[in-house]
Parts: sequence; C-alpha cells; structure tokens
Amino acid sequence: MSFSAGRSARVIGSAVRGEGRERQPRYTTEACRRMFEALVAQLKERLGADLAFGASAVVRCTGPLPDLADLARTLVDFGVQKGDMRQPYALLAVAGLAGDKVLRRAAERLCRDQGPIAVDEIVVLAGLDVDPVDRALLAETERDGSFNAPPPLPDLWRRIAGIPAYAAFAHRALTAAVDRADAIHAGEIPYRADKAFTAREVVVLGHAARVALLRDEPWLPELLDRLLPRIALAPTAARTLPSQALLYELVRAGQDFPTPELVTAIRTVRTAVRHAGVPKQLDKMLKKLEAALAERAEVALRLPMSGFEADGVLRREAGDCTAVVTVTETAELTWHKDGRPLRGVPAAVRRDHGGLVKELRDLVKRVAVQLSTLARALEGGFTVEAVHPYGWWRTELAGHPLARSVVRRLIWEIEVAPGEWRAVLPEAGDLPVAPDDASVRLWHPVRSEPATVRAWRDLLIERRIRQPFKQAFREIYLLTPAEEETRVYSNRFAAHLVHYRRMFALFRSRGWSSDLLGPWDGGSEDEAVRTLAAGQWQVRFFHSLADGTHDHELAATDQVRFSRHKDGAWREAPLADVPAMVFSEAMRDVDLFVGVTSIAADPDWSDRGPERAYWERASFAELTESAEARRDALERILPRLKIADRCSLDGRFLVVRGDLRTYRIHIGSSNILMEPDNAYLCIVPARPKGGGTVFLPFEDDRLSLILSKAFLLAADTAITDESIRRQIERGA
Repeated sequence: MSFSAGRSARVIGSAVRGEGRERQPRYTTEACRRMFEALVAQLKERLGADLAFGASAVVRCTGPLPDLADLARTLVDFGVQKGDMRQPYALLAVAGLAGDKVLRRAAERLCRDQGPIAVDEIVVLAGLDVDPVDRALLAETERDGSFNAPPPLPDLWRRIAGIPAYAAFAHRALTAAVDRADAIHAGEIPYRADKAFTAREVVVLGHAARVALLRDEPWLPELLDRLLPRIALAPTAARTLPSQALLYELVRAGQDFPTPELVTAIRTVRTAVRHAGVPKQLDKMLKKLEAALAERAEVALRLPMSGFEADGVLRREAGDCTAVVTVTETAELTWHKDGRPLRGVPAAVRRDHGGLVKELRDLVKRVAVQLSTLARALEGGFTVEAVHPYGWWRTELAGHPLARSVVRRLIWEIEVAPGEWRAVLPEAGDLPVAPDDASVRLWHPVRSEPATVRAWRDLLIERRIRQPFKQAFREIYLLTPAEEETRVYSNRFAAHLVHYRRMFALFRSRGWSSDLLGPWDGGSEDEAVRTLAAGQWQVRFFHSLADGTHDHELAATDQVRFSRHKDGAWREAPLADVPAMVFSEAMRDVDLFVGVTSIAADPDWSDRGPERAYWERASFAELTESAEARRDALERILPRLKIADRCSLDGRFLVVRGDLRTYRIHIGSSNILMEPDNAYLCIVPARPKGGGTVFLPFEDDRLSLILSKAFLLAADTAITDESIRRQIERGA
C-alpha cells in the first residue's frame, strides 16, 4: 500500500470511528462474531483490545448470540494478565461468554481491594441467574476506558433497573452505605476525611441510586434522609466530610433521575454542611437537578402533606400559645395567643418549646423549597406538553394543602369534550364538571389568540393575582421571515456583547450545559446546549470571547440551532420543523441570557472603550419579546399608580414627567434619556430591599427597576443623590 493510500485508509477509519461514537449500531449474529475476531486480531498485533466494543456488540446483537467462548477466553486472559481494570464491567461481560470458570476468575480479580459494597455488585453480576446480555449492560456505563465505543443505549438505565437481582442489590448497597456511615458517626469505624467509601464503591453506589430513583422505590426517601447528612457532616467539629465524593455522586444520580424528595434532602444538607466549598458546588448541581426534575412529570408534582389541613394551614400548640403555619404564595410561621396574632415568638415558648420552634422553622424552609421545586417542575412541563388526568389533578394538585397555593394561581386547560379545551384559573372561579379521565394541561399563550391572552392579563391585574412564574404575560417567539430564509439557524440574538461570567451562570441556572471560555486551546468559542421535550429536541446557542474589545470578560453571541434525536443520534433540523412550544421556550431562554447580561443594560458602560458603539445601538433598540411583555404589563399597571398622571408609554419608552425635566426610560434596558436634548442619565440601582408596594403579576427585576426609576424621577426635585442631581441640572 502506498503512503497516500495508507493515509487515506487512516482518514476513512477515523471518520468511521467518529460516526460510530455518535450512532447506535446494530449487529447481526455474524457481525457480532466478527467484532470479537477483530478484537482478538488486535491483540495479536499488540494493539490492545477495547472490551467495551465486545460488550456493546453483545447488547446490540439483533439475533441469537454466536458461540464466542474461545474468542472471549483469549480476551479475558489478556485483560487479567495485563491487570487493566479500567473496564471492569466490560471484562466481566466478556468473561461471562467464556464459561463459568473464566467468569469466576475474572470476578475474583475484580474483587481485590474494591470494598465490600463493590464486591457485592461483582458477585451479583457474576451470578448464574444473570443473563449474558444483562451483564453486558453495565459496560455501557463505562465511558472513561473507551474512546470509540458507541453512545450508551437510550433506555440503558431502564433495562438495568429491570434486572431483578440488580434491583435487590441496589437496596442492599444503599442500606450498607447508611450502616457504614452510622458506624463512623458512632465511633465504631475511625473517621478519615472522604475515606468512608472506596472510589469503586462510590461508582457502584451511584449506580444503585440511579436504579432506585428510576424505580421510584418507596423505601428510598427515608434512606436518603439518613444517608446524606451522615456523609456530608464529620462526626467531629471538623469542616471535612466523610465522603464528599459520594455526596456529589448521589446528586449526579439525581440529575439523571430526580425526585422532589431528593431535592428537598439535598437542600436540607446544603444548609448544614460545614465545608466552605461544598454549598457553592451543591448550588450549581441543584440547578441542573431541578431543571431535570421538570422533565420527569410522573414524580415531579408529588408533595407530602406534612400535617397541613385542607386549607393549607398547620396548627401546633405550645403551652398557652398556638403556632400557625400558613401557606399562601409561600409558607409563613406566626404565633397566636387567645386567638390574637403575636409580633414574634413568645419568650415562654422559646424557653420551654425550643425544639418545636426549630422544627417549625425548618418546616417553613422545607415547604418553601418544595413549592419552588413544584413551580419549576410545572414550568418545565411546557416543552413536554405534560398532560394529567383531571380527577388526579383535582385532588392531588388543585386540592392538595400545599400544592394548591401554586396550582390555583396558574391557568389550566381542561378537555371538556374531545378536542375542546376550556381554560380556567382556579383562583378566580369554580372548576368545570368533567370526567376524571379528562385531560388537563397548563395553558400557554403560544396556543391562544391575542384577544384571549389580553383577557387573562387583564384578569390577573384586576384580581391582583401574582403567578408563581410568568404565564399569562409569558413571551412567545414565533418563526420570523428572516429565520425562514436562514432555514437551519437563527441570528435573532446574534452580535450582542455580554458579560460572559454572568451569562455562564445563567446557563447553569436554566439547565443549559456549556464549557467555560478562556485563554486556552479551543477555549475561545463554545455552544450552550439544552435538551428539551423529554429528550427529543436539543437547542444550541453559539457564543465566543469577544474580539477587539478591551475587556476579556466579554463574549459575543452568535447563532441558535436546533437538533432532533433520531435513530440514536442528534440530527440538525430546520427551524420550521421545531414544534412551536419547543421553539418558543428555547428562544425565551436565549432572550433572557442576552437581555440580562448585555452591556447595553449596564448603566456604567456609556463612556467605555470600543464597545461604546454597540452600547449606544443596543441600549435604546427595538424591544425584544421579553421587553414587549414588560411593556404590556406596564400598560396595565401604570393607571393604578399614584404617579399615573406623570407617566405615559411612547413606543419603546416609559415617559416620566418630573418637575425639572422629562425622562424617557427604555423598557428593554431600563436606561434613561432626558429631554429636550436626549442626554443620558446614569442611575446605578441600589440593591433591592424587597417589600415593594406596587403589585406585579410576575417576578421581573427589570420591571421593578423601571418602576423604581419612574417613582424617583417623577419627584426629581426631592432627589438627594448629588451625582444624579448634577446630571439633571446640567441641562435643566
């Protein structure tokens, strides 16, 4: 073979392997046998053998497994002699094809110095009652030891969880972990920081947790409530942990298969852990976990009763006083005596019932977390078009003592007849009569006519109903003519300059994954990715470090693209093929990223460097969909304000008439121009203090900021801040 021919063969081979990493192959019986022959041939050429390929061929074989005993024995002998244990599951899977004797030898080798919990797993997988294909499934979880194996099977964990012997092991393993953690805290096992479990046991316990979480085992919540605090807190006053590695692994398991009970347990541990860096890391991981919970509708909407009565009130006696926990928009603890509310906790209650006070305060915090988790799960259900049976929804959500506070402030659609959906707001009226098996789903403005959307917005303002997340005033994003032209990508949010670190933090909080940009190879550009619609769609938002700027913390935004999961791989899709709900929700996130982090919204940026041209252009640009929703809310709120006679809306501006000057506040950026010369007025907002008196139908920091500026400027003669007064008086 010539040099050029050899090079071409390597290029082709590399391309084939690259495709193999992205696709789900299928093997006939003969192809499976030839894969094992190829692996043995590699051994003879002293190239080593990637056993993950052998295991992946076994689980993807579409016909009867061929007789692979001799080939498998050769591969296992090499692996055991070499002592390479990076692929223990693949080694065990291949050994099982070579006969009981080889399987036992491989199992004995794998059990050395791994810890009893890991040994128990090997014994289970080596058992004669485990099918060879089931044994090979665990090899799909090993990604570190193989560079070219295909992606894991889409239903991998569901198949693993369906192995009876492994499901029983999961319970046994997690129980053993609790027992060991208890023994450490009891002083029966010497304490060493982060040494409670071997590295292999951490991996195995992560697998056990995934299986139990996926199966939604009824014994799991209580077990995790015991295990998590014991591995997160040292038995001494030390700031170390018995097993930081296992704590993070259990959270990662929760990111794969979240439950509301696990979210609550992790948040409880997060407040108690003494290690300085762990709470910050848990916060990042919890954001992903909560975003994932929204995609798991079958468990995400579950809330415990926690002793509350049907009206969302819990009462506990403490001497001659009564503690009352009330759940409305959130949970609140008050104390009463002789039927009258008290201003604080009575001294006698603090003295004689300190344990109850702490218990109720913890309960209030826990309920607040549960309500927040429920709201996130409901909102995340938009892209999966989550539908519930009406009878279950009426009792378990709308009628639940805790969930009702969230559910009743949202608009729902009930299918009262086939194809006929009726929208209702439980807080504003009675629920319709419908069969228990009728379908219920959250209402979304993308499915409604503009007149209907306006009517719901008017009702919320009139009844002063604050929704747990933006629903009636939710922005919708429809395909534009420009996007029809570009076909497979959108430039709607391209060419913006943003504070990169802030945007990166928002990626995490909204469940997007992205690598951190920086001055290293390949670190100048990346794409933020989020998977939507129960894993069927993926959105990618491209961005890069900004060139030609004086600030290395700036990034430039670029295209948005979508992919569909098809035939085991992601395929780029035309924008016109993306479901309207998925497109709208994805673009809403991107609008948020740009709107919140753009330097156009930074009041300090007006006089800085080469980015000034962008700042001037973007600070007062046409309104995006999120800003349009803000304008719509202002249109309804302004007539109810005491400064209503001084305010008006003019296109993209809120115009405020002061005594010294007239001001134009941009509804998108909140930046201010002063008439008559359009001079820029810089007002750096103070930290929000909360407790504002203006009713807002949804949480929106920018809307709150615009209104606070309007109140300030309407009374401009009363402004005492010297820097603001000088700017106003300069041209007044």
